[in-house]
Amino acid sequence: MKHQLNIIIGSTRPGRAGPVFAEWLETFAREHGKFEPVLTDIHAFNLPVLDEPHHPRLGNYQNDHTKAWSKAIGAGDAFVFVAPEYNYFAAPAIVNAIDYLAREWKYKPAGILSYGGVSGGLRAAQALKPLLAAVGIMPIPEGVALPMYQTLLDKSGAFNANELVANGAKTMLDELSRWSEALKPMRAA
Repeated sequence: MKHQLNIIIGSTRPGRAGPVFAEWLETFAREHGKFEPVLTDIHAFNLPVLDEPHHPRLGNYQNDHTKAWSKAIGAGDAFVFVAPEYNYFAAPAIVNAIDYLAREWKYKPAGILSYGGVSGGLRAAQALKPLLAAVGIMPIPEGVALPMYQTLLDKSGAFNANELVANGAKTMLDELSRWSEALKPMRAA
């Protein structure tokens, strides 16, 4: 049985590029063959700034949007955050979405596909890693960075990954698979 890989689209603003990269990664991960990829768009859950009255570690969720988010994330065995860089930092939607939950993240690995200007979103990726670790996610070092991402889109807005990007994605998925399998006994406990 394949592990479920939630590909989390981390931007919610109009005109975002994240869905294009997430859809490419979903197809790539399916062809890679070690995961059952599931697109998980934070925007679709309509998560306001954390509005739960109880601490997430209690799992006593009151709001329907939190319950739906919990179910989606709880089903995952590994994650890839498709993360834009905003002001040298991670998108607020990602930070908020992570803060909503606790146990659903535990003992699961995550990679980051970042995108941005000259840095390729690497500052956002590095900013996310301590937060991921704080909620029990194992952020792996392998990731994919897309510098000057607008130049990687054709006139129709489609993304055609080059060999460097594809090799990086393969390495990230291989490592996520290893970590997901290694952490499986901890998730079952």
